[in-house]
Amino acid sequence: MIDLTLSFKEIIKFVVLKNRKLISSLLILIFCSVLMHNSICAGNWNSNPFESIIVQKDTFQLKEGDLLFQDSDCGPFCDAIEKVTFGIDNAKFSHIGLVVKDQNGTLVVLEAISKGVILTSLDSFLNRSFDDENNPKVVVGRLKPEYNHLVDAAVEAATQQLGKPYDDIFDIQNDKYYCSELIYLAFKEANKDQPVFQLQPMTFNDPDTEQAFAIWVDYYEKLGEPIPEGQPGLNPGGISRSNFIEIVHYFGKPDRKK
Repeated sequence: MIDLTLSFKEIIKFVVLKNRKLISSLLILIFCSVLMHNSICAGNWNSNPFESIIVQKDTFQLKEGDLLFQDSDCGPFCDAIEKVTFGIDNAKFSHIGLVVKDQNGTLVVLEAISKGVILTSLDSFLNRSFDDENNPKVVVGRLKPEYNHLVDAAVEAATQQLGKPYDDIFDIQNDKYYCSELIYLAFKEANKDQPVFQLQPMTFNDPDTEQAFAIWVDYYEKLGEPIPEGQPGLNPGGISRSNFIEIVHYFGKPDRKK
């Protein structure tokens, strides 16, 4: 009688030897499928909080002209701003930047900060503050299709302000810029001097006390300037609620007013 068991084993041995690469590939695929929920096979090999940013940027493509709304966690100043303003879905936004291309064609962020109007790399901008899941607290706004014709001119107008000083007194009339003012004036110029985003009376008062926040009192005293309560201005939260834009991506979850 023929030993069929032995013959079967020999056949299996022969198949394995001849197809080691194929079997190895299949095992790797099975292994990755089982462990995918831990992102082991997706490139997340450590607990570095910036890894989630890389995944987000790979799955969503920013465009020149996009607006980046940021919950930047900058301390008492941001807390004061966020307490009297609110963004879309009650998000607490304290900063905004504009996506543009640098001389090499790389997407960067044009923004007005204490250093003045500068270009900042996307990684540096996104890595400023994180939510509980280590994702950047940044939301992307984009002009609705019917207003896309404004983008190129607005980017050009904003770029022309590179190197200009920061507007530390928040005066819409001077040749200095704070973050929202830069965006406002750039799109206003692109729209033939007609505002796209609307100015509103600014307030520096705590709504709980109806008195100026202590941080603003100290700030303006050091500048030797009066607090511009009620003067025209705008903030990132207000821009995020504009009918001219739509929110197209959340890199992370900004804090929200309760």
